[in-house]
Order: sequence, then C-alpha cells, then structure tokens
Amino acid sequence: MKKFTLLFFLLLGVVAFSQELVVKGKVYNPSSQINDGVIEVDVTGGTPPYIYKWSNQETALSSSRASGLVEGVPYNVLVTDAAGNSETKVFEVETSAIAEVFNGTMTPAVSTLGSILFWDPFAAIGIYDPVVYADVKLIGTPGWTNDIQNRFVLKKWLKPEGAKVKKGENIAVISSNDEKDLTVTATATGELKYLVAEGKVIYNSENAKHVIEQGAHYLAEIKYDEPLVMTHPNGDPITNGISFIVIWLVLGATFFTIRMGFINIKGFRHSIDLAKGKYDDPDAPGQVTHFQALATAVSGTVGLGNIAGVAVAVSLGGAGATFWMIVCGLLGMSSKFVECTLGVKYRDILPDGRVFGGPMNYLRYGLEKRNMKGFGKVLAGLFAVLAIGASFGGGNMFQANQSFEQLAGQFPALVGHGFWFGVVTAILVGVVIIGGINSIAKVTGRVVPIMASIYIVAALAVIIMNIQNIGPAFTAIFDGAFSPSALKGGIIGVLVIGFQRAAFSNEAGVGSAAIAHSTAKTNHPPSEGFVALLEPFLDTVVVCTLTALVLIFTGMHEVEGMAGAQLTSDAFGSQISWFPYVLALAVFLFAFSTMISWSYYGMRAWTYLFGKSKKSEMIYKMLFLVFVVIGASVSLGAVLDFSDMMILAMSFPNIIGLYIMSGEVKSDLTTYWRKLKANELFKKQITAKE
Repeated sequence: MKKFTLLFFLLLGVVAFSQELVVKGKVYNPSSQINDGVIEVDVTGGTPPYIYKWSNQETALSSSRASGLVEGVPYNVLVTDAAGNSETKVFEVETSAIAEVFNGTMTPAVSTLGSILFWDPFAAIGIYDPVVYADVKLIGTPGWTNDIQNRFVLKKWLKPEGAKVKKGENIAVISSNDEKDLTVTATATGELKYLVAEGKVIYNSENAKHVIEQGAHYLAEIKYDEPLVMTHPNGDPITNGISFIVIWLVLGATFFTIRMGFINIKGFRHSIDLAKGKYDDPDAPGQVTHFQALATAVSGTVGLGNIAGVAVAVSLGGAGATFWMIVCGLLGMSSKFVECTLGVKYRDILPDGRVFGGPMNYLRYGLEKRNMKGFGKVLAGLFAVLAIGASFGGGNMFQANQSFEQLAGQFPALVGHGFWFGVVTAILVGVVIIGGINSIAKVTGRVVPIMASIYIVAALAVIIMNIQNIGPAFTAIFDGAFSPSALKGGIIGVLVIGFQRAAFSNEAGVGSAAIAHSTAKTNHPPSEGFVALLEPFLDTVVVCTLTALVLIFTGMHEVEGMAGAQLTSDAFGSQISWFPYVLALAVFLFAFSTMISWSYYGMRAWTYLFGKSKKSEMIYKMLFLVFVVIGASVSLGAVLDFSDMMILAMSFPNIIGLYIMSGEVKSDLTTYWRKLKANELFKKQITAKE
C-alpha cells in the first residue's frame, strides 16, 4: 500500500511541476523580394519531441522553421508534444515593399479563383477518392541519374522473392562497369518482389530502350502491407483531382466535335487551302488575310506553355501524357471552329474599316437574337473584364517576366537589368501595336513562321539524331497512356495532366482567338472557322508534341527535381550544345508575338467596355506598354497566377454562348458545304505562264 501511495504522489508531483506547452514565434522579412518570409517558433514545456503541423505545405512536420512564405498572408502552426498536448499559433510576415503588398493581397484571390477552376466535382460527390496512395515502393539503382553512362547488372539477391523485409536491410548486390560492387538496401518495410533476375542487366545507358523507358533503372519493388497515403512535407495528403475547368473545356470540345460532324477531320484539307490563300477575296470585308489572322491567333497561343508547360506535363504524367495531349488538341479544333465562325458572323465593321468582333459581340447580339438580351449582356461584360485582366497578366507581364528570366539564364550580362529589358521590349511592342491589327498581322505573319520553323527544325534534328529510339519512345507513350504506374497517378492522372496541358496551351474554348479571326477578309463566317481549327493542331498536335518527343527521345522525362523551360533547354542542349542560346531567343520571340496578339485581344475587350474611339484605344495601349516594363522588372508572384487563371475563366461565359448558338453554326456550316461543292465560293484563278 505504501508503494502505491508513493507512486501516486510521485505522479502527482510530475503533473504539478510539468510545464504547460508554450509556443512563441519570431517573424522575419529578410528582403523586399516577394515570397521569402520566415517564421521560427520556440517551444517550451510539454513533453518533447514536438511535431509542427504548418499550414504551409512545403514545411516538414519536424521543422520549427518555415521559410519561403508569402508576406502579408497569415500562417498557422499546430504544435503537438509526445503526450498529445497541442497549441496553435497564427503568424504573419509583415510586408515591406509594394510588390509584397500586391502579392499578399492577390494570394487569397488566387486561392478563391483556384477553388472554383480546379474544383473536382467527381470527388465532391464521392465517385472516386482523389487522394494519391502508394501501393509499392520502387527500389532504384544507387547513384543512377538520367544522364549516367554505365551498365548495371544484378549480381546477387540477398533476400528471397516474397520475403518480408525491413527498411534498411540489405537486399541485393549490383555490379557496374566502373564501380565496385554496390549494396542495395530496402527503403521501406513490406514484401519484396524482383523486377530483375540474378545475372541480368538492370540498366544500360547504351540501350535506347532503357534510356526511354519509364523507370528502367528500378530493380525491385516492396509492396506495403497497407497502401500508404502520399503526403506533402507538412503531412497533408497529396490529391490528384479532375479539375472542373478541364472537364468544362474537354466536354465542350467533345460536344462541338460531334455536333459539327467531326469538322476537325472532315474540314482539315479545306482549312489548309483557305490558309494558303486559295479562297482569299480581296474585295471581301475585313482587314487581314486568312493566313494573317491565323498567324496572329497562333502567336497568341504558341509560347512559353509549349516549352515550359509541356516539360511540366511530361515530368508529372510521364510519356503517356503526350498521347492525351494530342487527343485533347484534336478535340479542341472543333471548339475553335465554332467560336471563330461566330466571331466573324457577329463582328461590327466601322466606316473607317476597323473591325470589332469576338465573344463580346456574339455573346451579346447572338443571345439577344434569341430573346436573352440581359443574359447576353452579362456574359459579354464578364468576358470583357476577364479578357482585359488576362491581357495585362498572362498575355503581357508573364511573357515579359519569363522571357527575361530565360534570356538572363543564358546571357548573364542581363542579370539585374530587368527594368531596361522591359523598356526595350515595350518600345518594340509599341512600334508594332500602335499601328493596329494590320501592323500586328504583318509582324506575326513573318515572326510566327520563322520562330515556329526554327523550333520545329531543331526538334526534328534532335529526334533524327536519336532516331534509333523511335520504337521505345512510342512504346513508352502508349504504355504510359493506357497502363501507367500508380506513381504517375494511374490512367486518370495521366489523362488529366495531358488534357490539362493541351487545354491550357491552345486556349480552345477560351474565345481569345475569335477576336483575331473576326478581322479576316471573308464573306462567309464558316471559312474563318475552318482556318481557326488549324490553330490547336499547330499549337498542340505539332509544337507541344515535338517538345514532348524531344524530352522522351533524350530521356529527360525521367529527370527529377527539374521542370519547365530549363528541362526543355537541357534536353536540346544534350544533343545540340549551342541550341539553348537559340532557344532563349526563340522564347523571347514566342513571348514577343504573344504580347502583341494579346494587346489586340485586350484592346477589343477594353473598347467594348469603354467605347470604340481611337483615344480609348490609345489609353489601353499605353497602359499595356507600362505593364510590359512592370512584368520584366518586378517579381509579381500571385498577381501573375491570378491573371493566368483569368484566361481559363474566360471559357465559362464563352462556352455557355457556344452551346446556345451551336445549332446556328451547324446550319451555317451546312450552307457553306453546299456552296463549296457547287463551286459558288470565290476562288483565285491560277493563270498559266506564257
């Protein structure tokens, strides 16, 4: 009894004298640069060790210090001790510069808009679980990198297949050409499965199939007893959802493909004839030729997304994402046909020859014709506001910012001179856009073919230099599309990544291209729809696919920890040492042409809201040029993210209108086909040389 009494008072004393869990924090803003805030917490009392659950997903559970934080945004941390006691604190890094204020203000807006655009309706109603699970842990060759030059052979297994192994146990011995034997240890606990037999080659850098194949360097896998939830460093589960915006764009493209009788396939040959100028009527109303309208629209979509975005898609989704990217690009051709046909049909041509067209017009007047005047005004107004925001951000500042980063990476003398780079770029852009759509069309008509040709020729050169890899490359694409590993998110994950990249790149359904195409010289609206359907084909099926093939043929799709334009640049550089310099200049041309095209899109949205006077146009152009300088010289973070999302948000009012008016487009298409077959359309006469 005395022992129990002594133990009771001992425990009482421990409880009485144990300190309460106390969490204190220090906040730092080390510079005027955005996203470099730091929070450090100091914990006393309780029972160590402590677990730190930060709202910032990139901060580990074991870390008492969070860095790379957005200034002006609150962050919370839940500290839990070994006894289960917990304390929550909220901290905020104060802003010290204007850029930080903008960035901190826009971050919640990005989160709000993102929750709409990237909402997953299927997960919301319980059709599937978006959480990413790991069934197995793949065991790779120690020291392997995608550019390693070596041959690895599985010399001996130290554990039998099917055995239960523990993390840290030795499971195999590997021999290589230039290394002593390597011992492989288990990186997880579970059931061992062989992927390579004893005496067989694991990876040989001289074997094209090994270079291209996804995960060729893995020798074993360990199956977990129970699937593990994949988590961010802070412990939040990783999810791989199907974004509502992707569903919206792809369903729309699929509907229009079926509604228009697979116009993307049936109309392809005729669209090439139109783009080549066979049906150009010099007396038709409009300002530019079919080809110039196409070049302007293509310049607005072919850009950094084709270089950096594809690299991200292939890194996340593997080679299989390429297949779904192509499928989405083909479907998007039908969306472009519908929106650009309507763009021409409902355009307004002033006595001075200026053309005002695009979604603002057909949403307003096309729906007004259907006794939906109020609804049409709302959709048109919403589209115009989004288009102006998108033109300043994604179509301007983002292009200036990223082109400067890419050029500065290859030409160090530019580092720190973003402002002057922006001034020079603004002058070049200004020279073009002051002249209006005719000037823009002439420049894009020359720049787009040149920059696209340089990029396509270089990509084909890399592919030809690695032509022996063509079989394994296409095998990797098809296998990855229909039977991808769980690490890539399974077939749904790969499909979504491919569709997402294509939808974001070619902007089919967004409506922006209809503004450029509405200026074409034609008496028949469907003719410009035919020309427009070439745009997603060129942007996605050709340029995006070539980028993906370069990454796959060179094995760069296996690189971890790098993505974006640098990955694409390294892929080209691995075959053509000097090409990254050319690519940097090509990126500038891509960005430059995108800026001048989007200046026109934004200006037409601006004049829809603020009047069609030349003074109104000039005010917009001056603002646009100011934003070029801002984009090149200031880090804007969330501001750019938000404006990029505005481009996607434009598809909501646009596609609603396209659905409502699709019957009208179908009727016009039927009439156009009849006239074409009856040879009633204007056609250039080819005179024989004497």
